[in-house]
Amino acid sequence: MDATPDSGEGIGAPPPHEAYANAPDLRREMHQVLALGAERDGRQAGPGTGPLVDAAAAERAWLLRRAALMDRMALDDPAPGPVAAAAETAGQLVLHDRRHPGLAAGPHHPDAITLAPSHRLYVRQEYAAWTAAGRPDLNRPRSDKEKDA
Repeated sequence: MDATPDSGEGIGAPPPHEAYANAPDLRREMHQVLALGAERDGRQAGPGTGPLVDAAAAERAWLLRRAALMDRMALDDPAPGPVAAAAETAGQLVLHDRRHPGLAAGPHHPDAITLAPSHRLYVRQEYAAWTAAGRPDLNRPRSDKEKDA
């Protein structure tokens, strides 16, 4: 069966409109991903009262959200720059999931999705599974600022 790189047909990855159906709007998600990145890098204190319960899961949540954001931006603007950024961030998620296979939520391992030139289909699969599970990697309360962003 032929599958186009963006459709997810033939491998079980949901198409973008399904994978990102419950995603925040791009502006809000960009703000939240940047805030999570600043917390991760120590440039900003997080709103939690203590350390995260699972650092690998928190790192994965950030990688997943960032890769999904870049994928969505590349879908809106399929120019070489956004497409390359989406492929790069998807690859970073794949590397993390290879090191922590128990954190992957979808039915396909990252190396199983080889039809596309990047791992963007894997990002869609994982984002859909993550949101369907109620975003379980966010094991700290969000501040009012994050909720309103």
